[in-house]
Amino acid sequence: MPNKINPNRAGTGPGVSLDDAARFTRTGDLWLFRGRKPGDRAIQIATNSPVNHVGMAVVLEDLPPLMWHAELGRSLPDLWSGNRHRGVQLHDLRAAVTVWSERYGQRAWLRQLDPAAGPEAEDAVLRTIARLDGTPFPSTAGLASRWLRGRVPSWAGRVELAEPGRPTVIKLPSLASLRGLSRPAAEAVLETAYCAEVLAVTYQAMGLLDGRHQTSWYDPGRFWSGDDLHLAGGHHLGGEIPVTVPAPPSAPPKAPTGSP
Repeated sequence: MPNKINPNRAGTGPGVSLDDAARFTRTGDLWLFRGRKPGDRAIQIATNSPVNHVGMAVVLEDLPPLMWHAELGRSLPDLWSGNRHRGVQLHDLRAAVTVWSERYGQRAWLRQLDPAAGPEAEDAVLRTIARLDGTPFPSTAGLASRWLRGRVPSWAGRVELAEPGRPTVIKLPSLASLRGLSRPAAEAVLETAYCAEVLAVTYQAMGLLDGRHQTSWYDPGRFWSGDDLHLAGGHHLGGEIPVTVPAPPSAPPKAPTGSP
């Protein structure tokens, strides 16, 4: 059975079903999410990212596909610790995608890693999960500070030359928009940054990122195909494949009053 989805199905078309995507996904594949609510738009503007959230598939032997990510919610049990908590978590992949689609109103995309992660990379993923699973979110102030420090210009990141020899930073986050957000909205922005940081740590452990940037430099938009993310070892990520999540079953109609 092929372990990749036909790339011709990637893009803005109808995409593939969640069941098909879960069947074909492999360890290291990215799952990206984008919402359209005003709060989601605020997050996208503040982080200069086209997406709100990013996670990574973990598929090992005969286990069901899992999702490795960080989020503020605790809607699902963490399969590593066996309890529900906020922060870094390992979830059943189908359940996680369904929650992000139905409860949070997010669209989902899959980007496949090519070539697939080998046994050594999968071992590195398990070591990273053992080290980070259950890690709570840093304080809002501490995470904001680290997130912003990761975007201080080092002239090795995203720059353009406005004049010869004079670099100008582009695509830096809007600090004014972050400071102007309510506390829940600001925390959502930082959740977005933190989920990408966890993924960057995992990709570095797998040998896919070379460590030229500190992990707080990454946001979910760095993992979208519009950003030129250079992976090591001859690896690359395919285009975004839209994933369609089935609508929840409608509730049965209530029986008329007095009916048996």
